[in-house]
Amino acid sequence: MSLIRLLELPIFGDGRGDLVSIEAGKHIPFDIKRVYCLFNLADHPRGMHSHRQLQQLAFCVHGSCRFILDDGTAREEVVLSRPTQGLLIGNLIWREMHDFSDDCVIMVLASEHYDESDYIRNYDVFLDVVRSENK
Repeated sequence: MSLIRLLELPIFGDGRGDLVSIEAGKHIPFDIKRVYCLFNLADHPRGMHSHRQLQQLAFCVHGSCRFILDDGTAREEVVLSRPTQGLLIGNLIWREMHDFSDDCVIMVLASEHYDESDYIRNYDVFLDVVRSENK
């Protein structure tokens, strides 16, 4: 099974422009408790962590970037470059973001409020947690 779970988000358009609508419980499998954006991104990787419980939907509102997802046994990459395509990221998935275009804006919808204790910021600790969950 692939780690890359892409959602095609509904687009509505007419002569005035396009609109993407995302509804919790309809388009994504969780209630949205937090929304945040990343922009003015330097040429440095972002992410480099996992979450114990949190689920996310990430998409590039503008520009593009490359995501790497890792479940402790497999690593997969995907480039996001359209505001109509969202990447579902489940819990216990290591995520990295690379290769940001100069105009990249990433929006993330999260299933939980910010909780530092939910983060796993060390890859070796992440592997230990994944192994203990799979026993």
